[in-house]
Amino acid sequence: MQESEARKLIVEVGRLLYERGYVVSSDGNLSIRLDDDLILATPTMTCKGRMNPEMLALTDMNGKPLNDKRPSSELAMHILIYKKRPDVRAVCHAHPPYGTAFAVAGLAIDRPILSEVILTLGCVPLTSYGTPSTEELTRAMEPFIEHHNALLMQNHGAVAYGADLWQAFDRLETLEHTAKIAIFAKILGGAQDLPKDAIEKLINIREKAGYLSEKARCQSCGYLHETSKVCEISSDGKKFHFTREELIELLSQVVNLS
Repeated sequence: MQESEARKLIVEVGRLLYERGYVVSSDGNLSIRLDDDLILATPTMTCKGRMNPEMLALTDMNGKPLNDKRPSSELAMHILIYKKRPDVRAVCHAHPPYGTAFAVAGLAIDRPILSEVILTLGCVPLTSYGTPSTEELTRAMEPFIEHHNALLMQNHGAVAYGADLWQAFDRLETLEHTAKIAIFAKILGGAQDLPKDAIEKLINIREKAGYLSEKARCQSCGYLHETSKVCEISSDGKKFHFTREELIELLSQVVNLS
């Protein structure tokens, strides 16, 4: 992609994030990897709904600025993803309210309740808390990046990534939509997991269609009968239980944020 096109695309997706309520104020950040050693990223302390193409920062793969714009302080998160996943060319980090509600509650989005999510996204693990803009955050994320296309960061937000910025955005949107459905389903008495044989069929379909590779079979959600050592690191292994009243209160708070 040409740099001029990438600049326009980041501005377009940033505005969409802001209009959807996935970010507020100067929250969130976006980037596109233009080539092997060139990253175009949103600038620090800037509202994603009020950017223009000239405002974007250009850096190398070590985060060194290549123009007079200062990139987001969380660019290290993007660089880590690019280095761990050569197939990824764009990263989208935001604080979508329903997905972030899972993150602050200490919950992963890891139940196989929607066939479309299994096909296009897979489960979304919860990484342990790390201070934003520090190595704590990237260390917490690192074990999960290879096998997942989106992550929840405890008490922080969500990040999704893909072959281009639209795919990264679509994965973030799918994460948020799934979280919203899961919250409502819990209030209505609980979501019903898909049967294991149906999950096996969906995974075979997604690999044949090229939606996700075999690497995504290693996931903490138990989509398959086997899990890997990577996924066993998922958060701290705690389970959280809520009363119906607590869930209603949680939903009320999340709705007020959206």
